[in-house]
Amino acid sequence: MLIKKTRSLCPTCNSVVEAEIVEEEGKIWLKRTCPAHGSSRHLYWSDARMYHRFQEYDAVGNGIANPQNTAPPESCPTACGLCNNHHSMTLLANIDLTNRCNLDCDFCFANARACGFVYEPSFDEVVRMLQLLRDEKPVPCPAVQFSGGEPTMREDLADIIRKAKAMGFPQVQIASNGVKLAKDPELARQLKDAGLSTVYLHFDGVSPETNPYLKIHIQALENLKNVGLGTVLVPTVIRGRNDKELGDIIRFAVANIAVVRGINFQPVAFTGAASDEDLQKSRITIPDVLAEIEEQMGGVLKKDDFYPVPCVLPFSDLVEAYTGRPQVRFTAHQHCGAATYIFAREDGIVPVNRMVDVDSFFESIEQMAETLKKGGTINKYKALLEGVKNMHNSVSKGEQAATTEFWKLISKGLIGQNFDALREFHWNALFIGTMHFMDKYNYDLERVQRCCIHYATPDGKLIPFCTYNSGPVYREQVWKKFAKKPEE
Repeated sequence: MLIKKTRSLCPTCNSVVEAEIVEEEGKIWLKRTCPAHGSSRHLYWSDARMYHRFQEYDAVGNGIANPQNTAPPESCPTACGLCNNHHSMTLLANIDLTNRCNLDCDFCFANARACGFVYEPSFDEVVRMLQLLRDEKPVPCPAVQFSGGEPTMREDLADIIRKAKAMGFPQVQIASNGVKLAKDPELARQLKDAGLSTVYLHFDGVSPETNPYLKIHIQALENLKNVGLGTVLVPTVIRGRNDKELGDIIRFAVANIAVVRGINFQPVAFTGAASDEDLQKSRITIPDVLAEIEEQMGGVLKKDDFYPVPCVLPFSDLVEAYTGRPQVRFTAHQHCGAATYIFAREDGIVPVNRMVDVDSFFESIEQMAETLKKGGTINKYKALLEGVKNMHNSVSKGEQAATTEFWKLISKGLIGQNFDALREFHWNALFIGTMHFMDKYNYDLERVQRCCIHYATPDGKLIPFCTYNSGPVYREQVWKKFAKKPEE
């Protein structure tokens, strides 16, 4: 059954071709035909029912008001960026600080040894990239993640973090393998003092078989906990390698909730050469990940507990209507990721939607926003009174009787405008998310145009994640263009 038409890439020659998203055998497939290389069909989503549930949250944004490039619609994905055809603003920006690394992992977006040269933008170049992000309109980019390579290889990392905070980024993160953070406890303190918000720690499993760097990661987490620096575990999920440890990773995170704020499971993307056998053996999609979590957690955490990113748009609408100021809008494609929160309690974990009727809660937020948009002081008070009542009803409908924690968060954060309360929320709550970045086999240009995770480059461009790392692979172009010197 045809669901929609889109455009994709030929997995052989990377040419842009017409494509179809179809439902067959209870799964969602991407089909296309290249004039030179014939037809191909690859798995897009493994659960059609879940695909259609997430489709209900479809929300196309307006992009940014000051794109870096103007191009005709048919030029995607070769006109990045961001171009005038892009529909989402930057929620999270990546800046590669280096392609040097002190590990050599087999599944990696970036491998300096394979490059044969060093890419490492200067401090001033990094500042210009940060300024590009803060200059976005109508809302400056709120979060930046310094990546690589391994960003802790930079001697000036703390200075870069300090500068990012001074330029107004509320969230400053690094993506790290943890090696230097484990070896040097003082490094964690230096980065925290510089203003680092979160460490995204590559963490593939809880056993030596799935994670040969487990001891390093445990020591890194200890050092990060000692300085109060929150961490998100980032496992690359590969079928047949570590997909049977997803429940154990969640339990590990709960046991270390003093330092672990969340988990971001990333199904493997085949950004290099891959055979049909590799795809059949190792491909895992978001529904597969969530099904494994449900089974391995004994049903305590279920597939239906997860929601797509655009589900939180009502919050943006509410704050925008209340303050009269443009807000960050979460218009990522509904099939790019899924997430939920779980509360860690003495008697076990409780997903947030056991404590609140999430759908009716979102509806109450939408109603508040619509009332506020009508303007006037009376409408503002009316919206708040009705909203508090409706949110309270939503929480009361939850499956769990103990809803004090959630109501405390809502009353302080949304009604009292005390957003510092969200920090309290994180001390007993764990974010569980999954984001499946595309490769040339499941490449959907509609998703590219909705991407909200962008790379900033030294030549003043913002490039969507999945065109930077696959498809045209802008990463290679950028690194070669700004290579510093041959690697010795």
